[in-house]
Amino acid sequence: MPPERLWGVVPAAGIGRRMGGDRPKQYLPLAGRTVLEHSVARLLDHPAVAAVAVARRDDDPYWPTLPLAGDERVIAAPGGAERMHSVLNGLRALPAADDDWVLVHDAARPCLRRADLEALVAALAGHPIGGLLALPMADTVKRVADGEVLETVDRSPLWRALTPQMFRYRLLREALEAALEAGVVVTDEAQAVERRGLRPRVVEGSADNLKITRPGDLELAELFLRRMGAEA
Repeated sequence: MPPERLWGVVPAAGIGRRMGGDRPKQYLPLAGRTVLEHSVARLLDHPAVAAVAVARRDDDPYWPTLPLAGDERVIAAPGGAERMHSVLNGLRALPAADDDWVLVHDAARPCLRRADLEALVAALAGHPIGGLLALPMADTVKRVADGEVLETVDRSPLWRALTPQMFRYRLLREALEAALEAGVVVTDEAQAVERRGLRPRVVEGSADNLKITRPGDLELAELFLRRMGAEA
């Protein structure tokens, strides 16, 4: 059964320097909408999601031009210097109860499958902590220094973290606040929860839930979206 209440947070204050475009990657056009619109729609399309907080820069000139900015289920929150700051601001903007669930999803992951989201929600129903979508490592992994291979790493216990990551509201908020107070920059929500000695659950996701990082990723994302539309 789905959780009683479910909320979304999308940190969207990044610059996306590796894309090299004329605007942040979340505002690049993709299949008739911006990357950000696709990513937020993946959460809003789920019937259990009450609202989504989008954390963006205060001086963001693109956000006000999107229909999302006027959507009653979208809450604008201030962005921060790091992802963890934006997520925490998004959490603080939500009218959520302590035990509500929160889905944190990357602004640059527009190809989340509905089936993967539903699998995550179903797998974590009743769970005391939460978890995340992830993928087992398929490639051989090398440890490298100064451009030379030091060793081949055993990949069997290694997984690639994806989003959404889904945690209880109070637990995630307190975990991020504790990391911030300790001066620790965490790169995802699961890491903040791990710092508290807890073990988030892993739910296997799909390889096409890619994070747009480099120019070639846009073409690949468009291909994935077309295929997902054909399968719907």
